[in-house]
Amino acid sequence: MPVKTKTFMPAVALVRGPIVFSNGAFNNEATPAIGLAYIAGFLNEKGYKTTLVDAIGEGLNKIYSLPEFPGFSAQGITNTEIIERIPNETKIIGISGMFSGEWPVVRNLISEIKKQFPDAVIVAGGEHASALPEFCLRDCPDLDFIVKGEGENTFYELIESLRNEGNPAEIWGVCFLDGGGEFHGNEGVPRIRDLETLPWPVWPEGYLEKFWALGKSHGALTERDMPMLVSRGCPYRCTFCSSPQMWTTRYILREVEDVVREIEHYIATYDITSVQFYDLTAITKKKWIVDFCRQLIGKGIEINWSLPAGTRSEALDRETLRLMKTAGCHYLVYAPESGSSETLENIKKRISLRQINASMMSAKGEEIILRANLIIGFPHESRLNIFKTLLYGFYLSLRGVDEVAVFLFSAYPGSEIFSELMENKQVEPGDEYFLSLTSLNGKFTSIFPKIYNEYCFSLELALYRGLFMTLNYVVGYLCYPKRIYRTFVNVTRGKQADTVLEHRLRDFIIRSFGKSKADPIS
Repeated sequence: MPVKTKTFMPAVALVRGPIVFSNGAFNNEATPAIGLAYIAGFLNEKGYKTTLVDAIGEGLNKIYSLPEFPGFSAQGITNTEIIERIPNETKIIGISGMFSGEWPVVRNLISEIKKQFPDAVIVAGGEHASALPEFCLRDCPDLDFIVKGEGENTFYELIESLRNEGNPAEIWGVCFLDGGGEFHGNEGVPRIRDLETLPWPVWPEGYLEKFWALGKSHGALTERDMPMLVSRGCPYRCTFCSSPQMWTTRYILREVEDVVREIEHYIATYDITSVQFYDLTAITKKKWIVDFCRQLIGKGIEINWSLPAGTRSEALDRETLRLMKTAGCHYLVYAPESGSSETLENIKKRISLRQINASMMSAKGEEIILRANLIIGFPHESRLNIFKTLLYGFYLSLRGVDEVAVFLFSAYPGSEIFSELMENKQVEPGDEYFLSLTSLNGKFTSIFPKIYNEYCFSLELALYRGLFMTLNYVVGYLCYPKRIYRTFVNVTRGKQADTVLEHRLRDFIIRSFGKSKADPIS
């Protein structure tokens, strides 16, 4: 290993690759790398010099084809440009292996980095690497270690072990192949129990401004959106979700006071206009969200905030939603997933449709912008249950939900359904399978998507999705014509986007005509 003494503190680079998408797709959102920013903050506090190299942040709106993967493109800087930004003295390189659909590109990036930094130790982390650690290590021989789950403590312990000639096999959550090709990795993943011990994310100078200048954020958009986390993990066990492999089912909330202090810091330091909570499940406890809102109001903190990643409804009654609106909440994403009680039971999505409907209608009564996410095509989902979900989405559009998104089921590594499909030999990990994940819901013109439903044809599900997504938008705009003016203003003249559709339309125009977020589009 490259580190030989206890006094030497190796330089660390944290790298995120580009966004990968199928040609012609509305590609994934370009968002700041909050996970790597947390790890940078943690390592900096321990005395390590860290450099964040984010291909996405450095190459916003820069699109290039991927010749090694025909039919796919990337947004960001190229592998060559990434490597040029890694300091020559770097000895430890951490790679974000978050999304399975991007793994083939990330793997090739790791190999190219290794050629330029043959003595550096390369470590991958994130949901994909945590779900398939042995596969990733064998698929990418240039990868030295994988850190499962939360990266801060485990990555730091690994670096310290290498620096002091220790034994990485003794560190819980670290996986590797030994000299004989034998896989070493503990079962389960370690969890950080006291989130207040973690430093806040560290953002390189000028990094966030690049996202703000081009109007990049998660979900809805304001001028200067700040990503934040108020919790880690999710206490639920939905069979389609990979969260248990990354976080277990332990759900940990930060103290309200610490969250509010962080918001105050961002207002003073960055003059932010909104906070976006990226949490898997931000609101589960009514007391927490009530205390949070009351502290914002009590301190006179006037800031917009939103939950773009999805939330449950148990704690969101009319009283709580009214308080949230008063405290600045302007955008909520609900995740009912299905309109069929049978499907909800099968996927272990323990929600009440009646309760979530009541919550959404209360939120609309408070004039909060809403989005609902639905999924069709689960492996054992009947055509009748698929129709129930599609009709449920149509119902939500009629009732005023601003956006109702319909997605085709994706078999994510680490999920319970993925394991079942693997056992039945319906899924075989590899480049073709991983790339199919990133292209599955990227565009409406994918008429033969990869599906696992035993009742419907591939083309049939694609048509259902395209038809009902379009119908939901048409119904929403016809029934609520004020949205037409709002969308026109936001897309052409404004400095915000109230829905994902508006956000995508702005992205398209900015990429096509080169207008920045600050400039009205004429």
